[in-house]
Amino acid sequence: MINSYRLTQRGLQPVDDINSEVLLFIDPDSEECEQLKKRFHIDEHGLASALDPDEVSRIEFHPDSLFLIWKRPQNYSGGDSFSFEVSSFGLLLSDDRLVLIAPDDSQMHGLGERHPLLTPLDVLLDMLFGNVHHYLGHLKVIKMVARELQQRFNSSMQNHHLVQMFNLSESLIYYINAIHSNGTVLSRLRNHAEKNHYGAQVIALIDDLIIENTQCYKQAEIYSTVFAGLMDARGNLANNTMNDMLRKLTLITVVFLPLNLIASVGGMSEFSMMTAAIPWWIAYPLLLLAMLAMGAAMVWFLTRMARCAR
Repeated sequence: MINSYRLTQRGLQPVDDINSEVLLFIDPDSEECEQLKKRFHIDEHGLASALDPDEVSRIEFHPDSLFLIWKRPQNYSGGDSFSFEVSSFGLLLSDDRLVLIAPDDSQMHGLGERHPLLTPLDVLLDMLFGNVHHYLGHLKVIKMVARELQQRFNSSMQNHHLVQMFNLSESLIYYINAIHSNGTVLSRLRNHAEKNHYGAQVIALIDDLIIENTQCYKQAEIYSTVFAGLMDARGNLANNTMNDMLRKLTLITVVFLPLNLIASVGGMSEFSMMTAAIPWWIAYPLLLLAMLAMGAAMVWFLTRMARCAR
């Protein structure tokens, strides 16, 4: 599917013209891929990289254009997995046209709200700004979700919440890699702009973009470090809680083992034979008192041992 946009009134307007300044190829089919190869000279590797979610960001410079692969955050759909994904899209920029190859049209939303769009380069920079802000928005959501998971984990200590925290930590690692590779692309774009004598305003916009991307990277890195520490702390807390429960269960088992033995002996006919000379209403209460005394002694002894071990 091909969407066309014209630069007018400092923004973008959808038009039905294949020769317009901005073209969006949404998940191109075989015929559209052939058009991209023949008309815009994009090779097979470039087309595959533009739609490969695992492709690393990069930029290629040609005599009359540049081709850029950019890592973007995918829209978060919610659910119980709390997993944030990244994907890729491709950009081909020439003097009079910008060609975008993406799996959807989400990159076109909000363009022109931050900066006026006068040239295809303005559209590209505004699109990259939007992606950096998208990362920042997701980082805020991750922070909020992490706090909510901590409260849930403190109240229930379920493994399900630990898995969700692990998914968030894994998403942060992917974000850090994507933002770092985007920063490398921006540095090369800045050098290219200076070498080819781009305007001072364009270079200033690229500098602002580099600064915001660096801040986003640092923020994601801090969140990842803090989150890894919280994961370790929560795991240790869960282990300590389980160890305490097992210790109490072991204490109960040790106390009741001898009592079970005495109760078993008392429930057999041998006890009646051994206490034949004593009335049953005396022998059995004595047996119960002996069991209670032995149980109390075991509890006192084990509790004292536990205090001495501390």
